[in-house]
Amino acid sequence: MSACTVRSAICARQATCHQAQRRSVQVAKPWTHVARCAPPSAVSLRRACAPLRSASALNATRSTRRLAIRAVDSPLSHDDTTAATPSPTSKTFDFLVIGSGIAGLSYALQVADHGSVAVVTKDEAKEGSTRYAQGGICAILDPLDSVESHATDTMVAGDFLCDMKVVEMVCRESTKAVLDLVKMGAQFDRTETGELHLTREGGHEHTRIVHAADLTGAEIERTLLEKARAHPNITMFEKYCVTDLVTDEVGQTPYCIGCDSFSRDTGQEVRFVALATMLASGGSGHIYPSTTNPTVATGDGIAMAARAGAAVCNMEFMQFHPTSFYVDGQADAASVATGVRGPVFLISEAVRGEGGILRNGAGERFMEQYDPRLELAPRDVVARAINDQCKRRGEPCAWLDISHVDAAKVLHHFPNIAAHCAEHGIDITADPIPVVPAMHYTCGGVHTRSHGETTLPGLFACGEAAYTGLHGANRLASNSLLEGLVFGRRAAGATVTHARLSSTIAEGAMARAVENRRLERPVVGERPARSAREAEAEAERLRAVRALRRELQDANWQHAGIVRTTSELVDGLQRLKRLAGEAVALNPRGFGKEVVTEWTELANLLTVSELVVTSALMRKESRGLHYNLDYPYKVDSEKRPTRVDARLRTADKLKAVLEDKRYHQSVLVYPLGGEQQQQQQMGDGDAQGPVVTQTRPAVPK
Repeated sequence: MSACTVRSAICARQATCHQAQRRSVQVAKPWTHVARCAPPSAVSLRRACAPLRSASALNATRSTRRLAIRAVDSPLSHDDTTAATPSPTSKTFDFLVIGSGIAGLSYALQVADHGSVAVVTKDEAKEGSTRYAQGGICAILDPLDSVESHATDTMVAGDFLCDMKVVEMVCRESTKAVLDLVKMGAQFDRTETGELHLTREGGHEHTRIVHAADLTGAEIERTLLEKARAHPNITMFEKYCVTDLVTDEVGQTPYCIGCDSFSRDTGQEVRFVALATMLASGGSGHIYPSTTNPTVATGDGIAMAARAGAAVCNMEFMQFHPTSFYVDGQADAASVATGVRGPVFLISEAVRGEGGILRNGAGERFMEQYDPRLELAPRDVVARAINDQCKRRGEPCAWLDISHVDAAKVLHHFPNIAAHCAEHGIDITADPIPVVPAMHYTCGGVHTRSHGETTLPGLFACGEAAYTGLHGANRLASNSLLEGLVFGRRAAGATVTHARLSSTIAEGAMARAVENRRLERPVVGERPARSAREAEAEAERLRAVRALRRELQDANWQHAGIVRTTSELVDGLQRLKRLAGEAVALNPRGFGKEVVTEWTELANLLTVSELVVTSALMRKESRGLHYNLDYPYKVDSEKRPTRVDARLRTADKLKAVLEDKRYHQSVLVYPLGGEQQQQQQMGDGDAQGPVVTQTRPAVPK
């Protein structure tokens, strides 16, 4: 199909929209829910699709190749003359990528040879979790190492909840993926003989961590971003806040056909329409008050997918890194200027891998009390050990001591950590480092298959936003960058196949998406000359949104932190219900772009929080990162992913806000009613609804 054919169809659809088309595109905003459905199989996609036309067949005068439709800007008018922001618009691409970390950029570079690519990111493209990854990325390069050894380490760390086929596939593809990064120009540390320098981290049997000092993520991000910016088929849209996914029915099957967003610089609202949409938006660290994640990590992709009806898995497994840098009052200090809590500084796993020892306030080494692997035990074990020591001794932190290791070696491997600690008067070659656990990584996410396919056709996911089956109940150190790299590359083939199909069968849906954007009322309501009263109302609304965000973070730490109980989780659900009601009352429509951005983040944090608490209640055991005092043991019958693919209370309550609709409560995933145990079958039978009671069950013997 040529670009002209699609553009003609769009124009024809616009001309007849008012008379013949009353169906609205379902925009899965915080105020909307779309029912789930199963995607067509890869075989059916291949059978339905014809081979791609060559670039010359699409447009002989163009120097770049396109899959089916070129990038199209469609400026749209609107009747609201009070708004000072530019009129809403739509932009059409072959492939849409939400996120610009290792997963999103790896994927974008793969599909860019097959069509036009839009990379949409909430802040500057470099700002994301990838940039802050310190330790490194796994690759089997040591002659003594093997796929089997790496796979075993991954399964043990994941408490045997990992998908073994996925684990073996990722470990097998790790070497080529990392060496391809080197070919692209990534500058990793090398030995005196010129070989890639390998280090070891907690949970690893062998040295298999490729790194660039303690700034590995920053080096990878630099490499990929340079390549992406130089590619003629990739367009970067930086500082665009994505509000939600756009879906429509194609042959009575819900399809994702893009997303809605607005520019955080100008306030202009933009609908991105695409043949395939990739979620690579990262994790959700900021549901907790203390996290190593950058401030953009508010669970946007996971929340949007859940609201659109895509299945989400294993959200109870939130990884707390054992060793973030502790500064007394750090969370409050970070929020003084803006009212938004910033990230805490990470002390890399590699410090323990190079010989760092954990001590309590009395200088005693304590890990031998918890695990025979000592400081090299998996992160969940070390985090709970530090948490236990601090609570039992009444101390605010533990101490990580690497002063016994050669000073030159320490400073060579950890220059960034040494510099940060020096700013606080700590010489890591002589002094112990104060550390405390902090939220670090979301092990669950949007449920995907082996090529990034979600349960919503047209929507794909990779990286921290996705649940692939690799991490299980706990992520092995330095497997996160590897997962993003491998699955970003693997997803390319599946999305190209899907795009071939969509260019034929989803033409009408894409045309409706463009036309209906013109008919919708804008959300952002910035005006050039606000009165002092209006400016104060704006500032007050922003303060209220930020205060509610902080209360939500504190609630999650209290009710769903490192160690949990059933009664605390049930109380947490009730508290989330109240917070969601307060969020609804802070309707952002008509306010400026800053209020709308932060309210959207708040809605996403609320949605993810409910997924975490609901999933935690569904699991009747303790495994990996999820530790419930009421169910302290592993149970074989619970050895399965926790899958949620039905509408949750919070998403349902928030859905009407920007459509100015009254909230009507619908069927709940988790019924709360008296002391009688109740449960509800969820999804396709893969997961049971939680047994939620008002009374605390007896602890198993």
